[in-house]
Amino acid sequence: MRISHYSLPLFLLLAHGAQAVEFNTVQPAGSMVAFAYKQMNVPMEGKFGKFSASIAFDPERIQSAQARIEVDLASIDTGFSESDDEVAGKLWFNTKAFPVAQFVSGGVKALGNNRFEALGKLTIKGRVLDVVAPFTFKQEGRVAVFDGTFSLKRLDYAIGEGIWSDLSTVANEIQIKFRITAAAAPAKK
Repeated sequence: MRISHYSLPLFLLLAHGAQAVEFNTVQPAGSMVAFAYKQMNVPMEGKFGKFSASIAFDPERIQSAQARIEVDLASIDTGFSESDDEVAGKLWFNTKAFPVAQFVSGGVKALGNNRFEALGKLTIKGRVLDVVAPFTFKQEGRVAVFDGTFSLKRLDYAIGEGIWSDLSTVANEIQIKFRITAAAAPAKK
């Protein structure tokens, strides 16, 4: 095959695109959604036991990257069963009316050195707000790990209403931590 100097850039682009890998098969065993906060100025941590995630991420085509994460709020684990019951109640998550928190990306921005930002909407208790979620991308063969952390203000989502809106008891800032492990799509033949 003879390649002219006019078609060389196109050939190189197509050859490079043929090696592109899209990570889109989430591996629940290697994934997690957790949180950290301060209660009476004491650092506390917890996690959610049930969530689902769907992603499509090709580091060579971030303009088409997508992510959707849904968290079962009743699966909260603060380390104390009485706290879990309280937080599932009406003044906190009100899981009977709002069982799921959802993040849906609207775009991804490259920051360099395998660092990115997912820009999207976070919905909790019917309130939808813009969120920027920085994350790192680490590829190991046909598996990738996305680690990220972002902060939210719980009162913006009406989390902890009434007597719980006192910020000296539970801080307003909540740090959300996530790890999504995903395998690459099977190679097309």
